[in-house]
Amino acid sequence: MIDVNEQIDAVTRELRTEDLDGEPSRIQLIAQEYPADLADVWAAATEPERIARWFLPVTGSLELGGRYQLEGNAGGEVLACSPPADGRASYRITWEYGGGRSWVTVRLASIDDERTRFELEHVARVGDIPEEMWQTFGPGATGVGWDQALLGLALHLGTQDARIAPADAMAWMLSEEGRAFSRAAADGWAAAHRASGADAETAARAADATFGFYTGEMPGA
Repeated sequence: MIDVNEQIDAVTRELRTEDLDGEPSRIQLIAQEYPADLADVWAAATEPERIARWFLPVTGSLELGGRYQLEGNAGGEVLACSPPADGRASYRITWEYGGGRSWVTVRLASIDDERTRFELEHVARVGDIPEEMWQTFGPGATGVGWDQALLGLALHLGTQDARIAPADAMAWMLSEEGRAFSRAAADGWAAAHRASGADAETAARAADATFGFYTGEMPGA
């Protein structure tokens, strides 16, 4: 059994809008500390065999300039890669899905010999996201998916005495426990939405729509 509240509370979520290369862009940041050293977390986040155990099967060339493809999900190019050195590591990739393109940066920082901070930043240009979609779902549309990924990594690295096989992830998400996780994650992104300047009603409505999307129960359906 997964302690949903423990996992939700362990995650930091932020949303901000900035001009990047002259384009207004939304930046979502999600982070968690894991009970593993930097080398282990780096391996879990970069080695295909490890990635498949907590996220999705991945093929391609996972090296600078190479292209990758996640099974049934996004693909893209490896734009930058800095292996562990002086307590830090990072990589940057394009995130290409459904004809759209955004950018993901993963940064790792060693806290001590037994703990590492994992930080994921997802950047999307405002003009590339349909305004109706943003108004309906807000940051939770992508944010809850990243919450799911951090949960998978947390279980893989042993933060809780529980396991979900990737093949069982969809069934788990529709279980009572999984629904509670989606609800809490959507509400977590609603809090980040409010902190970025959205009014409480807008953030709550978007969180409800996001929860409905991930559980197949859209409001008003």
